[in-house]
Amino acid sequence: MRNTTFGLLLICVAALHADASQEAQLRKFIRSRWNNSNANIIDEPRVGITNTTSSLREYSAHDMANLKAADKIHVLPGQPSGTIGLNQYGGYVTVDKKDGWALFYYFVEAAIDAAAKPLLLWLNGGPGCSSLGYGAMMEVGPFRVNKDKRTLSENLHAWTKVANVIFLESPVGVGFSYSNKTLDFHLSGDKSTANDTFVFLFNWLERFPEYKGRPFYISGESYSGHYAPQLAAIILSHNLENSSTRTLINLQGILAPRSYDICSDRYVYAYLNDPRVQKALHARPTEWTHCTSEITWMDAPVSMVPTLKWLIEQHLPVWLYSGDLESVCPFIATRYTIKDLGLNVTEPWRPWIVNELDEVGGHVQGYTGGLVFATVRAAGHAVPSHQPEAALVLVSSFLNGTLPPSDRWW
Repeated sequence: MRNTTFGLLLICVAALHADASQEAQLRKFIRSRWNNSNANIIDEPRVGITNTTSSLREYSAHDMANLKAADKIHVLPGQPSGTIGLNQYGGYVTVDKKDGWALFYYFVEAAIDAAAKPLLLWLNGGPGCSSLGYGAMMEVGPFRVNKDKRTLSENLHAWTKVANVIFLESPVGVGFSYSNKTLDFHLSGDKSTANDTFVFLFNWLERFPEYKGRPFYISGESYSGHYAPQLAAIILSHNLENSSTRTLINLQGILAPRSYDICSDRYVYAYLNDPRVQKALHARPTEWTHCTSEITWMDAPVSMVPTLKWLIEQHLPVWLYSGDLESVCPFIATRYTIKDLGLNVTEPWRPWIVNELDEVGGHVQGYTGGLVFATVRAAGHAVPSHQPEAALVLVSSFLNGTLPPSDRWW
């Protein structure tokens, strides 16, 4: 079996102590967890996939090729003429055939030399907020929605310059993702979201077999700093248990971030509710929203420390990053999380540089086991939106396996 390689770039992994916006959604969620004495608090590492393996590899190779062809996006309404050749895909991947659960994805291949670039999964948080609306349209995707709410402009600091990026709307009930039974929206949680995302990835790789064996990374922001490590743990445990019998996801590391133009939400909301746009994306007609209040989160560990420890023991590169103006998941809280991991410093705390003008992008520190902690200067909850150039330097360093530059432009 061909391997697919793996890394993790994360934000908001500290203990949970800290309307429609992702930041407001996370604040509301944190309050609800502390007020709920019946919350399912788990302090053990989350590993292993449960109750979803029956939905793996549900179609033949011929069917998968047809599904991929059907998902090809020829052009988005209002797309800039200079980007018409960009390879984009959008559509649904079933994660639970029995109950009719399907997750919506938007995939953009790197504009240059896509075959040589890694695969990166972007996850937004909330929980319950859209990776299409936030991640793709307001942060790291190839386009920004203009003020007219009908046309797009090119994002000069898109992460598709350095990777092939999947934006996943997860869990079911978020954005265009759906279940045939709305009752299922009350069964959401860290564990089920990580499991469903694993099934999505497995089946997506069957639809896009050229990405099997490609180095694979996970990134995101906000509450994805909780379920992304759990997804990484599931992938690694699956690879260990099925090394000779099933498609492996070649996980190389995990990384995670979040911030934005105060009006951008409205531009994106109007654009993604345009019937022409929904048709171009191959989405079901839906009243799309940035974040949903329809889901009920059933489980959430207070701390990611046990899971992060396990991932580091498996030699998985883990990068944690925070905007230094972040208030929901402040970098001081991330420092306490790292202290709980009990790792030794290998690279002393130092500034890192953004560009040829030697502008300071933030600070970085390295630890034993491959853990890296980075801050981004003058950024809040949405790092790629507040500091897009710095975020691109950071993710480029992450994908290259090197710390951000200290004395010269990358």
